Amino acid sequence: MPSIRYGQYLRDTTLVAQSISYNKLAPGITRDTQGKIIPYVAQRIRLQGVDIYRLLKNYTKDRFLEQVKAVLPLAIYMSLFQIFILNRIVEPALSITFGMIGVIIGLMLFIEGLMQGLMPFGETIGNLLPKKSSLPSVLMIAFLLGVGVTFAEPAIGALKTAGQIVSVEKAPYLFALLNDWSGALVLMVGGGVGLAAVLGTLRFLYDWSLKPLIYLSVIPALLVTLYALNDPELEKILGLAWDCGGVTTGPVTVPLVLALGIGIASSAGKGNTKLSGFGIVTLASLFPVIGVMALAIYVRETVPVATILAAANPVATPVGDLPWHETSPGSDIVLGMRAILPLVAFLMLVLRVMLREKIANAGVVTYGIILTLLGMCIFNLGLTHGLSSLGAQTGGLLPGAFTHIPAMEESPLYLYLLGLMIVLLFSWLLGFGATLAEPALNALGVTVENLTQGVFKKQALIRSVSLGVAFGMAIGVAKIIFDLALAHLLIPAYLLALVLTHFSTEEFVNIGWDSAGVTTGPITVPLVLSIGLGVGGAVGVVEGFGILAVASICPIISVLSMGLLAKYRAGRNAREEAACVDIHA
Repeated sequence: MPSIRYGQYLRDTTLVAQSISYNKLAPGITRDTQGKIIPYVAQRIRLQGVDIYRLLKNYTKDRFLEQVKAVLPLAIYMSLFQIFILNRIVEPALSITFGMIGVIIGLMLFIEGLMQGLMPFGETIGNLLPKKSSLPSVLMIAFLLGVGVTFAEPAIGALKTAGQIVSVEKAPYLFALLNDWSGALVLMVGGGVGLAAVLGTLRFLYDWSLKPLIYLSVIPALLVTLYALNDPELEKILGLAWDCGGVTTGPVTVPLVLALGIGIASSAGKGNTKLSGFGIVTLASLFPVIGVMALAIYVRETVPVATILAAANPVATPVGDLPWHETSPGSDIVLGMRAILPLVAFLMLVLRVMLREKIANAGVVTYGIILTLLGMCIFNLGLTHGLSSLGAQTGGLLPGAFTHIPAMEESPLYLYLLGLMIVLLFSWLLGFGATLAEPALNALGVTVENLTQGVFKKQALIRSVSLGVAFGMAIGVAKIIFDLALAHLLIPAYLLALVLTHFSTEEFVNIGWDSAGVTTGPITVPLVLSIGLGVGGAVGVVEGFGILAVASICPIISVLSMGLLAKYRAGRNAREEAACVDIHA
């Protein structure tokens, strides 16, 4: 006997429907004097102001609110903490408020433009490239695309902002990388992302396991880290190098590179595996570490400290004497155009010249590109005056809770141990809340629940990733406060992650290592960087990088551990069921 859900029964029995003839909806047929049918020409739709408002309201409401939910709670949390716990008002409040609004509007426009303008490029090129080009050409395009999308990442602008905070006297080579060599720095990061795109594409084509690729990327990164420990100047750059891995896995790199890789695999008939799409995020966060350290070693060997100090003098030039394109808002607009326009030109060149294809829906794509460009410029403005300013201010005030800061000319607000616990708790809650606000984490949770047939629930993944980031944030802030060596934290953590990887299944390896990428979005990265540099400057530490690095490895460990626990519970339940069957038999 057929069954029906009670909810469906209620819908079917309470539904009231009325049939309308299509002839009543369609226009009537008119004929000319000779009896021929006159084609119907629809009248041009004329919209009044209220109609345009209603359309734009429905179009932008959800997109705007999505960014508000990600930005506003963090801004309110940091502002209230600064006012009521640190006993300091937010200054300049009006500028920071408008900056945060700029971040929200800029991200809304940027992501919408990305979906309408740049994503169709990646999907079209990914589907057509293998059919019209050889494999070496395909891999070259994947590499160049990986380089290009790195320049277009919104969080890349945070590195330039961070370079203005680093002291050239205390860390000359770190200062040089973030200022005089900033273009080369981003290029090396992009080269790492490009190599990740190549290996990810090959993995899609040949169905490679992710485990060997993890071993081949983590081990060289750890060896370079050990080498840097022997040089005090290179050791100061380790935090920047490992943090650059988190900067790359943002809203531009992941969708575009994945669209290209999955498109290539699908056109080759190998894109339907349940793990398609995993792995590139992991590789894109590891290879830049090696690239940045290679550049640091080169600069260390070829550029004397005296040259760096002499070149740093123009940085102290009064703001009024600088050209318009080197001060905000001119510099923010130039950075936005420099990030988007070359990427669009490259994608268009590949599509028109190499593939000889026209742009489908050219009007919509053009509209998307304009939104992307406008959104990037507005986001850069908001980043400079809002997000980074608030993060640096709060970070600079945090140590005042437990120690004396000469610039504040005040005694510590609390007893040392109590103040230290307040600061670490603030960092923990900030990491937990920022991770919950990342929309990519929810999407990953749904994928995980489907892949594991419900064994690993969506909420379990979200909790494990959020807890990992929270503890990573707290440990990272403690690293800066106590001036701990970053290598002493990362090397044991990554070795533990490699051990867990060895015992984990392929599904959880893909999920666990990619979970670190979803935590470093365009909001989290600038905020964490500015807080770290603010804390470092307040306590007199040479550099304040490294929080992102620790906050990236901790969720990997937590997710892999949860996966092994779920595997153990599933096996135990299976053994108990088998034992019950034997007893009954």
